[in-house]
Amino acid sequence: MIEPREMDLNLLVVFQEVFQQRQISSAARRLDLTQSAVSNALARLRRTFNDELFVRTASGMQPTPFAENIAEPIAAALASVTLALNRPESFDPFASERQFTIAVTDVAEIYFLPPLIERCQVVAPRIRLATVRPGSVDLKAEMEAGRIDVAIGAFDKVSTALYQRRLFRQPYVTMFRAGHPLGEGVPALKVFLAAQHILVASTESPYDRINQVLEKAGVREESRYRVPHFTAVPYIVSSTDLVVTVPQKLAERAAAPFNLAYIRPPLRLPLLQTNIFWHRRYNDDEGNQWLRGLVGAIFVE
Repeated sequence: MIEPREMDLNLLVVFQEVFQQRQISSAARRLDLTQSAVSNALARLRRTFNDELFVRTASGMQPTPFAENIAEPIAAALASVTLALNRPESFDPFASERQFTIAVTDVAEIYFLPPLIERCQVVAPRIRLATVRPGSVDLKAEMEAGRIDVAIGAFDKVSTALYQRRLFRQPYVTMFRAGHPLGEGVPALKVFLAAQHILVASTESPYDRINQVLEKAGVREESRYRVPHFTAVPYIVSSTDLVVTVPQKLAERAAAPFNLAYIRPPLRLPLLQTNIFWHRRYNDDEGNQWLRGLVGAIFVE
């Protein structure tokens, strides 16, 4: 058994950065060390654990199974030490200048950010909010490290290290410009399928399943246009005869500014459940608790 007194615990900090970054150079920059210092630290760790820990590959420094097993306990231990050394005073949202980072998709950003910012300007005027796309980061690692405070979305494959709370469930609707023929009463399935559809070609679950339902129902291949994100669709359908199937809350937010209308499509589509997620390590963090409570107060249905 290796006792903490038998090793330099700073080496664990190096281990954590290499594990997260997968690059010696990136870990060295984050730690403000030279690459040779990081390499020497890894060599000492390899001797201590009698394991290679990381193997150099074309895609970076990949951890061994042993490194994978010890990574989360080490990260948890370092976070506990950091918290003990920097235990803050009671969180005061009105006085705090803390930055909160939220992982959120583009469609959720359109719905959540305007009322959230409006409320923060009143109750927490000095805090800062930033957003990142969940698909562009390792969500579990970033939340574990505290670089992302909460995630909001319809994610259905998340780590068990993340706690979650349901905010609401919503249907999908089909959105189009005001005065579009599709808005004249409940359309028959044949009429709906014959319309010119634009698809949001998201590969993120659960949005990808909606496209599968539309394709299986028979949306005509020759009438289909595709965009990679939801952000552009209100602009597109407001000035064309295209229709698009989106979460209802996006349609509600976009209807008035873009002069749009929407209907429930004549297809059986699954409901979309949106949750807020946070890492269990920050469950008792007062700032994180405040942010979760604020989101819940505004959006829980």
